[in-house]
Amino acid sequence: MKIAIAGASGLVGSALIPVLEREGADITRLVRSAPRPGEIEWHPNQDSIEPSKLEGFDVIVNLAGENIAAGRWTDDQKRKIRDSRVGGTHLISEAIAKLEQKPRVFICASATGIYGDRDDELLDEQSDSGGGFLAGVCREWEKATEPATKADVRVVNLRFGPIMAREGGMLSKLLTPFKMGVGGKVGSGRQYISWVAIDDAVNAIKLAIDDDSIRGPVNIVSPHPVTNEEFTKALGHVLNRPTALAIPAFAARLTFGEMADEMLLVSQKVIPKRLMAAGFEFQYPELEDALRKYVKN
Repeated sequence: MKIAIAGASGLVGSALIPVLEREGADITRLVRSAPRPGEIEWHPNQDSIEPSKLEGFDVIVNLAGENIAAGRWTDDQKRKIRDSRVGGTHLISEAIAKLEQKPRVFICASATGIYGDRDDELLDEQSDSGGGFLAGVCREWEKATEPATKADVRVVNLRFGPIMAREGGMLSKLLTPFKMGVGGKVGSGRQYISWVAIDDAVNAIKLAIDDDSIRGPVNIVSPHPVTNEEFTKALGHVLNRPTALAIPAFAARLTFGEMADEMLLVSQKVIPKRLMAAGFEFQYPELEDALRKYVKN
């Protein structure tokens, strides 16, 4: 199977590619520098890609996007977050629509951020999108795949929750304060986190590649979301550290600005309804098991 991947060096791409290669896939990376063998050059910020370079692939996967937690959300940073996702996806999607030999499936990242702040409402793929910056970005991100859909290509929009992994992702931001014994819940602690283990995220992508019945939005989350307070206690328990120091909402907003409301204080109780309907088996459905797998003590 020939697979082209954008965002190959990111958290998910770095975990996905070795798994696919072990199973015999021929992987080509989309890169923004001079291409080496096995690479295709593209420049999403300049709307630059040669559609002919994408001929002959069975699967095209787009995981590219600016790190949303890289820094405070200035107007410039928000533009980068949006454009890196929406512009790049539209560029690939338009290129796919022009191909003589189109891929069997176009798989594109999205995020549970599309649901906005929803308290304890149970959310699945049929739930309405919400308000806020990230929800707006995600709506545009998914809409940017329309050229491929209209060209009769199966499109899957992977709505990732916060990913638990050994390197990078949510845990990398939390481990230092928690190991120092100064970790704690944020705000009320009642807000829901719909997390997923990196191994399950990779296996969900494999399912999306292989199962022709899967199309449209798919929530890539554990079937067991937890509150921020539950997450805090579980991480403290795994690290054997106290978690009594709470971070008030106002302090989070002072430190992180708008990002605090959309990433730390937001509540999203999301379930993977379509994965479960497809018979997907999670390796790490429970948070503490995932933390024990990925946390370096």
